[in-house]
Amino acid sequence: MTQNPSRVRQLRVIVEADDYDAAVTFYRDVLGMSELAAYAEGGDDRVSILDAGRATLEIANPVHKAAIDRAEGVTEASPRLRLAFEVDDSTQVTDDLDAAGARVVAPPTLTPWRSLNARLSAPAGLQITVFQETVDAAERASLPGFDTDETR
Repeated sequence: MTQNPSRVRQLRVIVEADDYDAAVTFYRDVLGMSELAAYAEGGDDRVSILDAGRATLEIANPVHKAAIDRAEGVTEASPRLRLAFEVDDSTQVTDDLDAAGARVVAPPTLTPWRSLNARLSAPAGLQITVFQETVDAAERASLPGFDTDETR
């Protein structure tokens, strides 16, 4: 795959949360995303910018989206937009998020690409995946089905 320098320095996803305090508590305090900045201009105007580490934009066609849903054990239709967070222990994080009010859509499941993924319905109307890598990138690349558009 050709690696061109990116003109983009940061991916920021902006989510409107009806229950701002619950969403900030869930993502900052329970999931563990550190707060980079918080702003308010008075009244009820509030925003919190949370650090998600490295960001990527995963673009999937409908067939691949359905394949991911099946691999993660998801049995209900998933939305067009989903956030995924890499964590060190997806089982523990799933338990913590469940206890904090998320609904587990699919429990931690070992995928064909050797990630341990769980799907949850989370605050601010988001469906999220928490995933734990169980093999390194080189080993994953040697698994069947891993190629790029450039190698086809």
